[in-house]
Amino acid sequence: MAGFGNDAFRWYNVGDWAELGLAVPHFSNDRKSQNDTVRYLVEAVGRNTQAVMFHTDALLRTPPSINTLERIHKLCTRVRSILSSRAVPSGVNNMESAHAVPAPEDHLVFPTPYFKVRNPWLKQYCGLSLLSLTEMYQHQENAKPLEISTDFANLAGQYFQRIYRLIAVELLRVPLAEVTDPEFTLTDEMLRSYNPGQWFTSTEMIDTVPDMSRMPTEDDLEPLTNGIPTSLLPELPRWPTSTYHAGGGGAGSATPARSGESFRL
Repeated sequence: MAGFGNDAFRWYNVGDWAELGLAVPHFSNDRKSQNDTVRYLVEAVGRNTQAVMFHTDALLRTPPSINTLERIHKLCTRVRSILSSRAVPSGVNNMESAHAVPAPEDHLVFPTPYFKVRNPWLKQYCGLSLLSLTEMYQHQENAKPLEISTDFANLAGQYFQRIYRLIAVELLRVPLAEVTDPEFTLTDEMLRSYNPGQWFTSTEMIDTVPDMSRMPTEDDLEPLTNGIPTSLLPELPRWPTSTYHAGGGGAGSATPARSGESFRL
């Protein structure tokens, strides 16, 4: 008897990319979407997550730089802004068309460093982002042409709320009582106070030089950064976990989200 399937991240084992340990969220057989907002979110999250994970910080076991934290901060507040502005509560009428219905389009995927990532913080944040993308690819509201619901927003947004909380409490030392408010937003002052050497052990602050022989250039990455239509992807396998064990433990300015945006809708 063949085993059952699962929604584990898939390994982008295409050509020379196979050895980099790139992951693709599991879209299952849900390759297309009629919902422009879902596709917009998928592309914004996928492209930004990929950019963060191709940064040098992901190669090191030491705490990520403030540059990376600011990029993640902006991604989390951007996701929150999109979901807050577009989600429609259950008791509110959805906008409907009389004649025009958009044609379904392929989802895009953005293969992202994950399986061989040495940085324990970024790997965890990346995993949460990939889980959110998996939810978005497979959600039934891909069949809705014009709206997303607050149920969709809460499901997709919960992963970014968790990322935001982990960064705020564990890296920036913001009191948990402040961070649990869904409307909490990091300030410039909080970000500029980042000082991992004050809190982390000497072991966590020191690392060996990673292998730099297989670092793709911007031109090399162009096929991935443009996004790949799901219809062009081959059948991708799961990562062979028995063959590799990653070591380690578990650009932009910091602009606060506008008032009224929240991870809880």
